[in-house]
Amino acid sequence: MGSTEMVDFYIRTALLDDVASISAVMRESVESFGRGVYTLQQIASALRYICRPDEQLIADGTYFVAVADRAIIGCGGWSRRRKVYSGSASSRDENEPLDPASEAARIRSMFVRPSFGRRGIGRAILQHSEQRAAAEGFRRLQLVAMRSAGTLYESSGYTAIADAPVVLEDGVILECTLMEKALSS
Repeated sequence: MGSTEMVDFYIRTALLDDVASISAVMRESVESFGRGVYTLQQIASALRYICRPDEQLIADGTYFVAVADRAIIGCGGWSRRRKVYSGSASSRDENEPLDPASEAARIRSMFVRPSFGRRGIGRAILQHSEQRAAAEGFRRLQLVAMRSAGTLYESSGYTAIADAPVVLEDGVILECTLMEKALSS
């Protein structure tokens, strides 16, 4: 398929049965889109520590998959909890709920299969997630963007507010950017 070719897809809430397919999409995305942005060591570490679906998001019903021809081609979602990125690292308060009136919901774990890149799939999942967060009363969204995805977020109204390097469990640092967007009421 050419990169400008339209693709028919739909978005649905992710299920625990989707975890293996979601993981495959994450891995393919990081391996492909990470080239030229991150070193081989950073990509290998991200594959090991970040490319794991967060089953809490799936259980919360806030994680979605894009499906075409019965195959998952993209994934992403949002969270009403404090954790800001996928992976195995954890902190004590990461599962604490956010206050929609004063805190930003988190956009989380956005990935698209490289063969389906640049066709609006990531943007559609992002917009779906934004609408769901707004429906729960959130007025702002935040995300930690990998360097390979910043343009999607910038073109969707997110503003970079700080560097947000992610230190993975093996000590490898993944340069990322903390971004934020205000939702219209």
